[in-house]
Amino acid sequence: MTGPFQGSLLDCWDETGPRELGSSVRRTRLAHGAWIDVRPSWIAGADALFERLAETVPWRAERRHMYDRVVDVPRLLAFYDEDDPLPDPVLDEAKAALNTHYQAELGEPFRTAGLCLYRDGRDSVAWHGDTIGRGRTEDTMVAIISVGDPRALLLRPRGGGPTIKHDLGHGDLIVMGGSCQRTWEHAVPKSTRALGPRISIQFRPRNVR
Repeated sequence: MTGPFQGSLLDCWDETGPRELGSSVRRTRLAHGAWIDVRPSWIAGADALFERLAETVPWRAERRHMYDRVVDVPRLLAFYDEDDPLPDPVLDEAKAALNTHYQAELGEPFRTAGLCLYRDGRDSVAWHGDTIGRGRTEDTMVAIISVGDPRALLLRPRGGGPTIKHDLGHGDLIVMGGSCQRTWEHAVPKSTRALGPRISIQFRPRNVR
């Protein structure tokens, strides 16, 4: 299913789950009322979590209409609605920790989890914002945990402007908040370099996709 995965020498195998947030989170204010929080290496035992998710999640391939043809989605997908059990206890712990840290600011809990498996550098996601549902008109948050080999996550203002790059993997956390989904776009570009697989776990509030 995937190419070779190179574990991190910094990953701590004798503990698992989310580490503390609090003051370890770095917030960057963006234009138009958007912001991002970054917490590197948030998930302890992230490489083991990657291996479990790669093997146990019921990954599916999708095809979508694009212009005048149907094309393969260049990544594998899984989605867990708010009443679905998550595929690993570490994800339950992570969602609970995110809710504790962000609920006062967000005003509601994270409820759903979408997972994407990028098998190698050929897998990608094009520029977009999560604007299906309330994200089109309301401020919201999307929290993304990356496990596996790092991949570049790019952000840019809608309509063009300087691009921000974060290489995310091995348990890193990024949270996009404020107006980010409707005033900025993000993407995971293709790469010609030899890259190992990565899984992103996206936690969202109700009716945000």
